[in-house]
Amino acid sequence: MPSSRAEIPSPAQALPYIRLSVVAAIATITLKFLAWWFSGSVGLLSDALESFVNLVGALFALSMLSLAATPPDEEHPWGHNKAEYFSSGFEGTLIFMAAGAILWAAVPRLFSPEPLESLGIGLWFSVASTLLNFIVSRILAKAAQRLHSVVLEADAAHLMTDVWTSIGVLAGLLAYMLTGWLWLDALLAILVALHILTEGWRLMYGAFNGLMDQALADEDIALIEQILGSYAPGGVSWTQLRTRRAGTRRFAHVNILVPGDWSVANAHDLLDEIESRIAGEVHGTQATTHLEPRTTAARHLAED
Repeated sequence: MPSSRAEIPSPAQALPYIRLSVVAAIATITLKFLAWWFSGSVGLLSDALESFVNLVGALFALSMLSLAATPPDEEHPWGHNKAEYFSSGFEGTLIFMAAGAILWAAVPRLFSPEPLESLGIGLWFSVASTLLNFIVSRILAKAAQRLHSVVLEADAAHLMTDVWTSIGVLAGLLAYMLTGWLWLDALLAILVALHILTEGWRLMYGAFNGLMDQALADEDIALIEQILGSYAPGGVSWTQLRTRRAGTRRFAHVNILVPGDWSVANAHDLLDEIESRIAGEVHGTQATTHLEPRTTAARHLAED
C-alpha cells in the first residue's frame, strides 16, 4: 500500500536555482569573452566556451525541470521526474562538443604560438567570472543536497569544474608571464579540454544509470533495512526490498511478514507506520508495502 503522508521534494522547488544558474552563465560568458578579447589567449577562450555550455545546459535543465514538475497524468501515472536525467545527458553531450572546439582551436597554436595582448586586463575579467561561478556553484550544491535534485547536483558539479578549469588557466597564464613561453597557453587549453571531457562522461553515465532505474544509495538502503529490522521484536519480518530513484523522487517496495493471527486492522496500521517512517527518515522516499502472513516467510527467503 502506498504512503501519502510524506512530503516528497518537488522538481518545482529547484526551478529558482536553475534560473539563477542561467543568469550567472550569461554574466560569466560576458566576463570570459571580454577576458579573451583583451588578451587573445586560447586558454581564456576555452574557458569562455565552457561557460557557453553552462548556459545552454542551464536553459535545457530549466525546460526539463519544468516538465518534471508537471503533475502525473493518465499516460504518466508516476509523474515526469525522469525528465531530469535528459538534462544531465544533454549537458554531458554539450561538454564533449565544447572540448572538441577547444582542441580544434588550441592544437594549431601549440605548434605556432602567437603573442598575447593585454593579459593583465583579461586576467581580472577571468578572476571575476571564477568567483561568480564558485558562489553560484555552492548555492546550487546546498540546494541539491536539500532537495535531492539530480539536475542541481549536475549543474553544481559542472560549475565547480568550470571554477577549477579557470584556476588552471589562470595559473598557466601567470606562468607564461613569468617565463615568456607562449606554448603554455595552448597546452593549458588542451589540458582543459581533456579535463572537461571527464566531466561530460560522468554526467552522461549518471543520466544513463538514472534512466535504467538505479537503486538508492547504499546508505539509504541500510537505513530502510534498519527501520524494517526495528519491528523484529514484535514478530514482524520482511523480504524482497527493492528501491529505485527517478529524479528527485525515491521509491521503495518491500514485503512485510506478520504473524498469521493478526487482524487486518492491526496489519494495516503497521504498514502505514512503516511507510510513514521510511518517507520521513529516508529523504521522502515513497514506500509501498505488501502484506503476507509469516507462514509464507520460508518461501520468500528461499526466493531471495
